[in-house]
Amino acid sequence: MATAAGSVEHLKGRKGAFRIALIPPEVLQALNDGRLETVNLNEFMALALPQLARSVAGHIGLDAQHERLLDTLAMLDAFKPMQRHGHIARVLYDLAAQHDERDAVAHRLATHPSDVARCWAAQWVTLSGLPLPAQLEAVRRFAADPHFGVREIAWMAVRDAVIASLDEALGLLQPWVGDPDPNIRRFASELTRPRGVWCAQIEALKTAPWRALALLEPLRADPSRYVQNSVANWLNDASKSQGEWVHGVCARWVAESDTPQTRYIAKRALRTLSK
Repeated sequence: MATAAGSVEHLKGRKGAFRIALIPPEVLQALNDGRLETVNLNEFMALALPQLARSVAGHIGLDAQHERLLDTLAMLDAFKPMQRHGHIARVLYDLAAQHDERDAVAHRLATHPSDVARCWAAQWVTLSGLPLPAQLEAVRRFAADPHFGVREIAWMAVRDAVIASLDEALGLLQPWVGDPDPNIRRFASELTRPRGVWCAQIEALKTAPWRALALLEPLRADPSRYVQNSVANWLNDASKSQGEWVHGVCARWVAESDTPQTRYIAKRALRTLSK
């Protein structure tokens, strides 16, 4: 992959600009060339997606001037920002399907230096049509990705499949909450949150959140604040439809596990009920 990664080493420790207009041209060029990860939302919003998509296509062995790709990029402005990424992921997926070394192309995208390219790779899991166990296996590498943006796309990529097979998903995710990697533990919690702003809601868990309790119990005193926040947000979601149940769970957790971690989770979980 000819991305000249060494030439951007001096940019990797930067603090992101607090306005798009203040992003240094060198940084923006490296981002659009796919040689650098974004570090904040401003950089993400400043991306020239057509340039980045063409760069990434070339890096992973696809034709950056393919008519299908160029047609897709030409119509991006007609869509909302996040939808644009879905269209790019789709066209790259379809072009890769025609490639003689499809698996190699997929691997290059999944390990690309650009976090946005890896987000597109995570979206390929949605497009794969694989059964749920295989989707979870495929998305795991993105759930553990060092970049926060990729981790968010990872759980969104399999959200619909989880909703369609909820009981199976809850069983398959049980080992994830015992994983040594906090990113993996957090994924299992975040993926199954009853409500969400950028995703479909899980009506079954809004109505009966206790169906997922076995998934949450091992996380009630998790040492990671990242995981704690997700568990608290999960319960706060549930409190909007099953407040009495959430209150009871939090009281029991604190009684059985009177630790700073559990108290923190319980306090955040009850924030809506406490208003």
